[in-house]
Amino acid sequence: MTDDKTTDNKVKRRLTTVLCADAYGYSRLMEADETSTLEALRRYRAAIAGLVERHDGRIVNTWGDAVIAEFASVVEAVQCAVEIQQEVSNQDSNPLNAPPMRFRIGINLGDVMVDGTDIYGDGVNIAARLQELAEPGGVVISASVYDQVRNKLSVGFDCLGQRPMKNVAPVTSYRVTVGGPATQGRSFAVDTNRATHGEAVAASETDALRSQARHEPSTWMHFVSGWLANLPRPVAAALTVSGFLILINVFTGMHKIWFHWPVAALLFGAILRTALGHRPASDSNGERRTGRD
Repeated sequence: MTDDKTTDNKVKRRLTTVLCADAYGYSRLMEADETSTLEALRRYRAAIAGLVERHDGRIVNTWGDAVIAEFASVVEAVQCAVEIQQEVSNQDSNPLNAPPMRFRIGINLGDVMVDGTDIYGDGVNIAARLQELAEPGGVVISASVYDQVRNKLSVGFDCLGQRPMKNVAPVTSYRVTVGGPATQGRSFAVDTNRATHGEAVAASETDALRSQARHEPSTWMHFVSGWLANLPRPVAAALTVSGFLILINVFTGMHKIWFHWPVAALLFGAILRTALGHRPASDSNGERRTGRD
């Protein structure tokens, strides 16, 4: 009997994805207009419940102005969060003229304790703390969620690093940014100056190509060096020095042209030296014999 009771009282645990959504500035909105704020909260909760059900999740709790939901699929949880923010944004222009309400959402994949229909533990607490890191209209996820969805959704991610969180150990978190083709309707508030992960990769590849182009010799340089290599060494040297003299004259001002005299002297000397160096050996021997006679 004792063993049966111990088995019955044992805490059940499971790995699940927890979504925590909270209405930003709810107390301030209630102070300004209780009736309109409560009606808006009920309307948004109904929309959130419909989206959670559509993505095969379930609402765990709705205490205060917060909503706790869990999902078997990490991908479905993140997609649901994106659609929640879009739906809330789309309902801003409501006929009741209620003050705009924004939600912050945190998502965590972790181990939780199960008590009936409720869930408890660090898995839930971390999701609630991540929600506090989110901007109004934004979504923040833990590293465990990021590892599961980074290549499976058309959204971007900005790494926030490890932020201190109340009563839980710091975890690496990521802000979700919307801009991919798979999302529809109006996107929730994001920092448009930040590049998505795909854009960052494309930019780095572009920079690499530009850097490679800067460091690789161009085609015309190969042509010039090859042409000089085929010339006699004195002529090639004279042409190289002449080119530097011409450039110096150009960059120091063309109001006075002076390069032609030293260039002419260099070229004349190079040609003369080349011509004398290629005289037939028989001519040289004949001259020496004539001199001795």
